Amino acid sequence: MDGPNKHQQRTQATRGKLLKAGMRVFARDGFEAARIEDVAAEAGHTRGAFYANFKSKEELFFALLEQEAHRRLVKLRGILEQCPSVEERMRALRRFYLERAGDRQWALLMLEFRLYALRHGRMRAKLAAAHQRIRSSLNYTFVGHLIPSLLGQKSTAEQETVKTLLEVVLSGFVLEHAYDPKRISEGQVLSALGRVFDVFMQGPVLAMK
Repeated sequence: MDGPNKHQQRTQATRGKLLKAGMRVFARDGFEAARIEDVAAEAGHTRGAFYANFKSKEELFFALLEQEAHRRLVKLRGILEQCPSVEERMRALRRFYLERAGDRQWALLMLEFRLYALRHGRMRAKLAAAHQRIRSSLNYTFVGHLIPSLLGQKSTAEQETVKTLLEVVLSGFVLEHAYDPKRISEGQVLSALGRVFDVFMQGPVLAMK
């Protein structure tokens, strides 16, 4: 099968530059204050090039969200497949979860965009729909195959509850540490997240209604 032609390669390259520039500008200026012309300039392109790839900065953020979700999926699969035993895979999964606390930039960007979406009602529904679409497109079944005992005794609803609670707790701790590191240190964050992971993964969890 033939690969992409030169025009498609240029389009992909431009899109990739805009995604990277968007991440930098959003992190620097904040999502709401970020301007499309600044993203385009950061990428070395014009507003026209931006609109040829994205309808709005919200659409750019959704693309970043999808890219980040798939990057993490690929990374996790690679990590788990390198572990020779179930016990080591479980420890690796735990480490992977704890390491996400170190990605403060992404966590704060997600929080800021959620606040933006709440202030702009039309975006809240779009963000929730985008999250649902991305979650549905991700295939995490390999985790159950590599760690058969992990979620095997939990129903589908309970499994979804575990994932949601782990995400919510992680976001909360990252935000609190970023806001007041004297109140809760990085070490305390990691210790607390480790305990939460152990409880949610090993104990029974009530499915959310």
